[in-house]
Amino acid sequence: MNGPVAEIRTAVRRFLDLVQPEAVTVAVSGGADSLALAFCVGRLVPGASAVVVDHQLQPGSAEVALRAARQCADFGLVARVEPVVVSGPGGPEAAARVARYAALRPTSGVVLLGHTLDDQAETVLLGLGRGSGPRSIAGMRAFDAPWGRPLLGVSRAVTRAACVEQGIEVWEDPHNVDPSFTRVRLRSEVLPLLEAVLQGGVASSLARTAAQLREDCDALDSLAEAFAGDCCAVDDIAELPVALRRRVVRSWLIAEGVPELSDSHLRRVDALVSEWRGQGGVWLPGGFVVRRAHGRLVVEPQS
Repeated sequence: MNGPVAEIRTAVRRFLDLVQPEAVTVAVSGGADSLALAFCVGRLVPGASAVVVDHQLQPGSAEVALRAARQCADFGLVARVEPVVVSGPGGPEAAARVARYAALRPTSGVVLLGHTLDDQAETVLLGLGRGSGPRSIAGMRAFDAPWGRPLLGVSRAVTRAACVEQGIEVWEDPHNVDPSFTRVRLRSEVLPLLEAVLQGGVASSLARTAAQLREDCDALDSLAEAFAGDCCAVDDIAELPVALRRRVVRSWLIAEGVPELSDSHLRRVDALVSEWRGQGGVWLPGGFVVRRAHGRLVVEPQS
C-alpha cells in the first residue's frame, strides 16, 4: 500500500535494519514530524519508548507534553515526560537544545529524531549563510550515535499527510511561526522564494548536496586519521593539501580537549603552519591557546 504512512514506515524500517539498535526511543514534541515517526515506530518496534521533553518555556507546556505522551502510549510506546530547565549561554534556542539533548540521551540504544528533508535543507542554508565550512553544509547525519534521523529523506508534507491519514491531532508550536527565529524565516520566506525562482525541487537538491559533502568529508577524515599520531609536528603536515591538513589539526585539537571548533578557529591555527611569521598564539574555546614552538604546535590552557 502506497501513501504517507507507508513511506514513513519504509524509511524507519530501512534505518533500523541498517543500525540494528538494542533499544529504540522516539523524541516527541507533539508536532507532526515526531508524532508520525512515533506512530510508525509503535507499530514496528515492540517495547519501544517515547520521551516528551517539556522545556517549560510556554504557558500550558505541561499539558501539551502530557497529551503527546498519551498519544504515544496509544501508539503502543512506553511514554514519559521529561521536564527540563532551560538556562545557559547562546540564547534560548541554543540553551533549549542543550537541555533537550541532555534529557534525551539514552543509557543504551538509539533516540530517533523527527528531522525531515525540509529540516536538512534549512540546515544547509544556515551553514551556507554563516560560512561555516563544508562540515556545516553537510548537514545532519542519518545516524550519529546515539541520535537517529530516519526521516531525512521524507518531506514535512508527508509527515503532515500521515497524521491526517491516521487522524492524529497535531500541536502547532507557536515558535515555528515566530519570525524572530532565523530558521522560521528560512522556512517561510527563503525556501519558498527559492522554490519559485528555481521552479521547484530546491529542498531535495540541498539535501542531496549535503549527502555528497558528507561523503567527501568522511573520505578526507579517513585520510586524516593516518596523521593522528604526531600531527602537531609542523614538518609532518606542512605539505599536505589544505583540506586534509586542517582536518588533521582539527582531530588533534579535539583529542586535546578543545570544544566547539569553528572554521575560523581552524584557519587561524592552520596559519601557524602555512603562514608562519613568528606570530603569537591562537586563542580557542574552552580556555585554550595554540602556539608554535620549536617546529611544533602546542595547545595549552590560557594563562
